[in-house]
Amino acid sequence: MGETFEISLPGLREEPLINNPQNLIIFSRPKVGKSTLLTGLEDSLLLDIEDGSNYLKNIRVLKAKTVEEIKAIGKLIKEAGNPYKYIAIDTITALGPICIDYAEELYSRVPIGRYWFEPNRDGVTGKEIHGNILNLPKGGGYSFYWEAYEKIINYIMTWAPHLIQFGHVKDSEIGKEDNKFTSLDIDLRGKLKTIASSKSSAIGYLYRKGNQNILSFKTSDEVACGARPNHLSNKEIVLSEKQEDGSIKTYWDRIFIDKL
Repeated sequence: MGETFEISLPGLREEPLINNPQNLIIFSRPKVGKSTLLTGLEDSLLLDIEDGSNYLKNIRVLKAKTVEEIKAIGKLIKEAGNPYKYIAIDTITALGPICIDYAEELYSRVPIGRYWFEPNRDGVTGKEIHGNILNLPKGGGYSFYWEAYEKIINYIMTWAPHLIQFGHVKDSEIGKEDNKFTSLDIDLRGKLKTIASSKSSAIGYLYRKGNQNILSFKTSDEVACGARPNHLSNKEIVLSEKQEDGSIKTYWDRIFIDKL
């Protein structure tokens, strides 16, 4: 027999338990200033995968080009007692390709992939034959690729209470002939977009208007956005403004309204 415990039917919950997005995705066109926004977010760490942080100041940055480096950074953060409130990835668009090596490692651990790194009876490895796991016949490597991506995102989410994922925008033409329009979405390959979206509590499209950067959570045919928190749902938030002296003023308190 297992342990006994008491349970009772709940009353009506009048307020949400949390308001802050725990997993926020921000996507935009290049050079809008996504990474610069973090200079105004205290207790944050930028995980720079695209090597785009060299011109930033007043920001904590660690760079990673491989999954092994990401794991090493995570180990360092945990040994330090998880000192950050926010971890930002720049960008998840660049994270996808570096997960290929990890996907091959996962594939090599199962019986069907035992000859991926080890020579088969003919003395050649699967990697020598196919190049990378995504070239396996009938898309046989994609499930391992998706698994690798999801495992890495889940691991990074253990580093801090909040994760911010920066991504590039992908333009897609939808419709036919005179009814075509451009749809803006996260630039992620195949099912990776579904994985990222399903884990997020808010997805916002960042665009520049004058001296302001505006984060839109408005869902439409043209832009694939949305948010679970009430204060963000179907809203447009001014997230930063360029001041007369050239400095950037940010308004993260409009996104993260609950104090940690």
